[in-house]
Amino acid sequence: MLTALGVSAQQKREFRGAWIQCVNGQFQGMSTQTMQQTLSYQLDELQKTGVNAIIFQVRPECDALYQSAIEPWSRFLTGQQGKAPSPYWDPLQWMIQQCHARGMELHAWINPYRAKTKGTSALSTMHVAIQHPERCFDYDGLKILNPGIPENRDYICQVARDIVTRYDVDGIHMDDYFYPYPVAGLPIPDDAQYSMYSNGIRDRGDWRRYNVNLFIKQFYETVHEAKPWVKVGISPFGIYRNKKSATIGSNTNGLQNYDDLYADVLLWVNNGWLDYCVPQIYWEIGHKAADYDTLIRWWNQYTANRHLYIGEDIERTVKAADPQRPGQNQQEAKHRLHQQLPHVKGTVLWYAKAAVDNTGNYATTLRQSHWRLPALQPLMPFLDDKAPKKPRKVKPVWTSDGYILFWTAPRGKKWGDVAVKYVVYRFAPGEKVNTDDPTKMVAITTQTFLKLPYADGKHKYTYVVTALDRLQNESKPAKKTVKL
Repeated sequence: MLTALGVSAQQKREFRGAWIQCVNGQFQGMSTQTMQQTLSYQLDELQKTGVNAIIFQVRPECDALYQSAIEPWSRFLTGQQGKAPSPYWDPLQWMIQQCHARGMELHAWINPYRAKTKGTSALSTMHVAIQHPERCFDYDGLKILNPGIPENRDYICQVARDIVTRYDVDGIHMDDYFYPYPVAGLPIPDDAQYSMYSNGIRDRGDWRRYNVNLFIKQFYETVHEAKPWVKVGISPFGIYRNKKSATIGSNTNGLQNYDDLYADVLLWVNNGWLDYCVPQIYWEIGHKAADYDTLIRWWNQYTANRHLYIGEDIERTVKAADPQRPGQNQQEAKHRLHQQLPHVKGTVLWYAKAAVDNTGNYATTLRQSHWRLPALQPLMPFLDDKAPKKPRKVKPVWTSDGYILFWTAPRGKKWGDVAVKYVVYRFAPGEKVNTDDPTKMVAITTQTFLKLPYADGKHKYTYVVTALDRLQNESKPAKKTVKL
């Protein structure tokens, strides 16, 4: 059923992402062919659901799900760290091609500091923790690149530059792991680094935040120096600070980015050291310690300086009852909050497989209502606000394959002027041409042609083609009237 909050309220521009993780072991032991088939199926289903961006985990523990001369192949791909896939393939390169063919962006997801997960028993001889054990510390079964050591900032930025330079990624994405999640009674072993690099900062917490801040700034500048159009995104834990810790905090009672993970997310947003922020608001509306309603309103209020997308937990959403309508789950209620809050520009689904499996009919609702229409990416004028020129030579041509609308790419020299995609709109006789209306979009395509639905040639339609650059700035319309 298409509700008033369905098609009619859909935004023309909305980030609709899904996380595909490897650290849960879902691909371990799969052959190359089976993993490609699995991912192809997931991407097909996500495309039908309206997803327009995939956040794909490529570096879970200073390793690689891509060809790297810096870090070893991941055990989450082949079962053994340092072992190349056989038959050989490059999952990141393959995913970029597959996503782009489906009109989706591909954001490469890395974990910056984690060097070993709890389940990893053997590290490759080329792994940074083997090459430079002095730059890591052990914590609750993990190995962590010590954020207090400057060489580690440079190292992570070297990895990011390598990915961005060699791969046509649309974004590079970090998750919520900065300093490790605290364990009671287990202090972080960084006395030596604090003594060596404290820079006169007297509070240990302030010093740790300072280390992470230096890294985030350097990381952002590194990516944009390599490719100015690649978006930098961070997905922090869902609580910045609790009100009892700071007046700016949310009315919540849980672990805090600022105090416990030493991640000053608001500073990064306000200084423009990231392009989008995806807080993981995985709880339910009405949760006693971390109410979803409270948190989404808090992030909407305080992070407007950069794009705000919401990290949504599908399984928790469909298991929890709507407090106002106990007979249904919370998907619709959460969607209404997204619609009401002006700075929420998108959603990222945790996690892709739950959407593909249609847990709790979550994907069905997206397909039939919330994401029924296609959407462009939100504009990022702080990166580029100049649109390409409009398409040229728009013309319908009869071919052996039917009636085809052809056009020619506009001229453009710099990256911000070159058209990489096109939007095609269709307007019925008497309808005003309005490219702000998403219901009139019939295609978002990388091709310079579109097959037309010819019937009897008795009805006039106006087709409009616009050009999009890498950041989806949209050109002026090129129009053509066609009889179908």
